[in-house]
Amino acid sequence: AQGHGAKGDNIYEFEIEFLEPVEPKPVCRVTQRQLNITVQKKESNWWERLTKQEKRPLFLAPDFDRWLDESDAEMELKEKEEEKINKMRIESRVPKDPFKHLKKGYLIMYNLVQFLGFSWIFVNMTVRLFILGKGNMEICLFSKMVGFLCLADSFYDTFHTISDMMYFCQTLALMEIMNSLIGLVRSPLIPSVVQIFGRNFVLFVILGSLEEMQSKPVVFFLFYFWSITELFRYPYYMLSCIGIEWKPLTWLRYTVWIPLYPLGGLSEAVCIVQSIPIFSETGKFSLGLPNPLNVTIQFPFVLQIYLIALFLGIFVNFRHLYKQRKQHLGPKKRKMK
Repeated sequence: AQGHGAKGDNIYEFEIEFLEPVEPKPVCRVTQRQLNITVQKKESNWWERLTKQEKRPLFLAPDFDRWLDESDAEMELKEKEEEKINKMRIESRVPKDPFKHLKKGYLIMYNLVQFLGFSWIFVNMTVRLFILGKGNMEICLFSKMVGFLCLADSFYDTFHTISDMMYFCQTLALMEIMNSLIGLVRSPLIPSVVQIFGRNFVLFVILGSLEEMQSKPVVFFLFYFWSITELFRYPYYMLSCIGIEWKPLTWLRYTVWIPLYPLGGLSEAVCIVQSIPIFSETGKFSLGLPNPLNVTIQFPFVLQIYLIALFLGIFVNFRHLYKQRKQHLGPKKRKMK
């Protein structure tokens, strides 16, 4: 090789006659500091020395950082073999699941369908918001009061436009409870029950049974917060089923809920508070019991109790999600050697 050394620019060369035959084509790698040449033995065995001549050349020196004695190599090989045998024993003890691929396919399809459903809801609501907002822009310029009415008008038919798809997605979400019960997924049962039954109570009982609530602006915010949260949750689980982790999606899945989950819970609470006077006036779902005291269980009273349970449920789920975020996004603990 040509280089600059003690004698200035010159051509440098060296010869090594190895103890036994080696592969004729070595692997060379040039760095800024040095030239690395990797020579492979033709037969994998231990040599007594590197060169044929018994006395080592002066320019040769061992690299003790990569030095390995025969006894050390045998010990390392033995440990790898034992580790491989133990792994095979553990795998042999675990019964093979003949429905593994079927279960994985079901979970992929479930998460995909939910993602497409909530994506349709989010896109539809976003497009309608901009179109209706633009169409009423001239009216909104007249006064603050008209502007407020314009905004409310943009949200007026949210329920009638979105409810069918939201009914479908939230009914299908009941499968998440079943998946957790039968051990198909490792998600804890209680947080899933709290979230799904809480949403379905507001959707089917509060909004579905009261036409007066269906035109409230809070419905828009409720559906919007729900859909944005699921836009990141379901793709994350779908990719997890096939062993893919996309770090930006992981970060969004365990971060977006921090503002959206309390906002969604607050929207549910507003829906309940606004529905209480309507249920009081109509007496809907109130239950009269045949007894001497003529006691009636008022549904508005049940809703007031449910409000307390709602905030307790938000706290339980918030704590669960925070633990998950810390587990997936927290600093990794280094193993001590």
